[in-house]
Amino acid sequence: MAKPIQAIRGMNDCLPTQSPLWQKLENTVKNVVSAYGYNEVRMPIVEVTHLFSRAIGEVTDVVEKEMYTFEDRNGDSLTLRPEGTAGCVRAGIENGLLYNQEQRLWYMGPMFRHERPQKGRYRQFHQCGVEVFGLNGPDVDAELIMMTARLWRELGIDKHVRLELNSIGSLEARANYRTALIEFLEQHMDVLDEDCKRRMHTNPLRVLDTKNPDVQAILGDAPRLSNYLDDDSKQHFAGLCELLDAAGIEYTVNERLVRGLDYYNRTVFEWITESLGSQGTVCGGGRYDGLVEQLGGKATPAVGFAMGLERLVLMLETLELNDVRRSVDVYVVTAGEGTMMAGMKLAEQLREAIPGVRVMNHFGGGNFKKQFKRADKVGAVVALVLGENEVADNTVVLKDLAGGEQETYNQAEVAEKIAALI
Repeated sequence: MAKPIQAIRGMNDCLPTQSPLWQKLENTVKNVVSAYGYNEVRMPIVEVTHLFSRAIGEVTDVVEKEMYTFEDRNGDSLTLRPEGTAGCVRAGIENGLLYNQEQRLWYMGPMFRHERPQKGRYRQFHQCGVEVFGLNGPDVDAELIMMTARLWRELGIDKHVRLELNSIGSLEARANYRTALIEFLEQHMDVLDEDCKRRMHTNPLRVLDTKNPDVQAILGDAPRLSNYLDDDSKQHFAGLCELLDAAGIEYTVNERLVRGLDYYNRTVFEWITESLGSQGTVCGGGRYDGLVEQLGGKATPAVGFAMGLERLVLMLETLELNDVRRSVDVYVVTAGEGTMMAGMKLAEQLREAIPGVRVMNHFGGGNFKKQFKRADKVGAVVALVLGENEVADNTVVLKDLAGGEQETYNQAEVAEKIAALI
């Protein structure tokens, strides 16, 4: 017997028992972003490798260690997308969507990073991203944060997440701060771990994100990024905070929040939860005003965010907020000659008459007891029973599977009765 083939580590199946919760989350996300007037864009899963190295940064962990990169048959270097923003910018430039235009876009789909799989972190994972192009004020930054706050309320997790904000300023301001931070870190080489030492000269702001408690302890005396911000960034951040205060959205200013990708500037933010252990960030984003020009387009202000769907699903499960709509409303039970086709026709009539109704026909034979047991297993609300007599009389028995009551109706009127029950 051949050895069974298993899924690749960190790339998981979504089983029928899990997909209803995924559908609930995805539909809620779509409804919220649509309520703000945002339009969907769909990009390829595979892009040329240098798109990500140019956008994300050569010395980031994503580019250095985590990308799935390969040569195709033409010898071109291609990469499974590790995030969505770079591809969205590429699509916008290529299709003429960005120059002197305002675009409010969203997308959803799988991303890929070769990381060590653990709870809430996978090699194939799914994100929803929202990107805005052509607007440079703090008002759109505030709207994106308000949008995510609305999503948490819709999902029922708003009491279990908190918002952290920071401004990392302009490229020039960060360059000045980078010099001061390196000088400070060089005075504490004995405390830095190997990862921090490596980052110190390649991407020193990422040291501020370290989870090493010894390094965190010395960072309390490190230079403060806020002291190096340019006046425009300070004004932008003050305007954002003022808008969030007016909207009643609570936040904490975290000066060590820098995000992990090189393209960010000015506003950065994260929504964090304590419900998932170490994998606490469920949504993050910020402004990336230089990325469009960096990837070959005309200078265009931009801001966006991405949220990990696996972590949100895990959070809904952890908080026991995983109630979802049943998969079946009506189960059609048949027995006798000519009843199977009659049952299928009746099911089609119900689908026409009641938009969104979920009707399942029993196939495979079996007595009434077996069929009702199956109806209970799939969670149906009512069963419709057709025997030879019902087919002859053009009637059907409607049984309430919760209460047990049953009554006979004309097939032409049963749709109205079912609509009132489900």
